[in-house]
Amino acid sequence: MSAVAVVGQVGRDLVLTVDELPGAGGAAGVRERRELLGGKGANQAVACRQLGTEVALVGVVGADAAGEDVLAQAVRDGIDVSGVVRRPGASTALLVDLVGPPGVRRLLEDVAEDVLLRPEDVRAAAPRLRAADAVLVQLQQPGPAVTEALAHARAGGALTVTDGAPADAGVRRRVLESAAVVRADAQEAEALLGRVPHGVGGTVRAAGSLVEEGPRVVALAAGDADVVAWAGGHVVLPHLGTDIVDRTGAGDAFVAALSVALLQGESPETAGWWAAAAAAELVARAGGRPDLAPDRLRAAVRRARGARGRRP
Repeated sequence: MSAVAVVGQVGRDLVLTVDELPGAGGAAGVRERRELLGGKGANQAVACRQLGTEVALVGVVGADAAGEDVLAQAVRDGIDVSGVVRRPGASTALLVDLVGPPGVRRLLEDVAEDVLLRPEDVRAAAPRLRAADAVLVQLQQPGPAVTEALAHARAGGALTVTDGAPADAGVRRRVLESAAVVRADAQEAEALLGRVPHGVGGTVRAAGSLVEEGPRVVALAAGDADVVAWAGGHVVLPHLGTDIVDRTGAGDAFVAALSVALLQGESPETAGWWAAAAAAELVARAGGRPDLAPDRLRAAVRRARGARGRRP
């Protein structure tokens, strides 16, 4: 079984589903309430575990009851949490996902600086990073911690995957030197490129230009599609989710599925379809916690590619 290490945010998700999001001064009754292990790092770790890899998580929680609860959930999910720091005096990150009518949501984030990764936190987890077959690094973490993680992943020869926007030019340079796979949403792409790519065509050209700078695979969001590019080719992937309830966590599922598929030897194009299918499963329900299965993803990919082939 392949081993994956995920470097990123760990927190508590509070998912509140309401019939209508209230306006200023208004109130709304909660139809459903769920409290879950969450944060981008934890979501990606859970998704990778569900897709059949061993997973170690590197992140920070507080030395509080919430931190204890989310780590216990991660252990039940089969994730190694020995690389998660419990920071004394810190409050575990809280993410509140307000989900209204289909496709309408608000996200509130309480993420204090002391639950972000520090270089020494990453160094303590270096054996896990160097032993992993793939390392997923979230660029939302501070630059010094990101570059530390990239160095250990590279030293271990892992398939290194980054997600997000670099903190500065120095981190950008290290990302493009070290990462085999680079993924960014539409807003994050601007930080990678220094400009805003316009439309699908502009995003295809932008992804190709980033491939020329070093990564093997680049995935960029482009409106209602995603572009996955590699040396000599690209694929434009439509968003496969039709009944959108909540987009929270879709990007995390995309990154996890893309990474696992590549780790299993799939081509960049097929891995892109895996990623699109995983994101589609997430948007069909409230909350960012994934519920993925390899067989279900393969079936969804066959249907999506078959439908594309039947188009005139």
